[in-house]
Amino acid sequence: MRRVVAGCREFVRDFDKKHDNLLFTGSTGVGKTFLTNCIARELMDDFHSVIYLTASDLFDVFSRNKFDYDNAEDMKDMYRFILDCDLLIIDDLGTELSNSFTTSQLFLCLNERILRQKSTIISTNLNMNQVADIYSERVLSRISNSYTIIKLFGDDIRLKKRIH
Repeated sequence: MRRVVAGCREFVRDFDKKHDNLLFTGSTGVGKTFLTNCIARELMDDFHSVIYLTASDLFDVFSRNKFDYDNAEDMKDMYRFILDCDLLIIDDLGTELSNSFTTSQLFLCLNERILRQKSTIISTNLNMNQVADIYSERVLSRISNSYTIIKLFGDDIRLKKRIH
């Protein structure tokens, strides 16, 4: 865990120079969301724009951008901000209802942010085989080639706190 925390600190320290991406994977309660929130806080304190969305909320924005004609301009602005913010955090990837729309939108989002040299952090309980099965080999390829994959191990911290 010390190496993981050191890697997170390095990510923040080199944020303006490297435009890195992170994927935190591991079981429930091992600290993935906690680490993403710590990184977000550090970067916001340094005046970077950060958007934190659960995967469900992200795909809801994409869906409304595509199909909600009543609020079209608001959704287009939000969509642009998701693509342009300094750091996008996608929490709990794999908990949303996945379909061909979510798969294509995830690929477009990740690919566009890579092209724009904008950093993204993803947290998920999925392993890389499950990512490929649910989201396609193309999404897995983007992640494998452009993200540092950090596997977290351990017991569910929330359960341990309740027991003690």
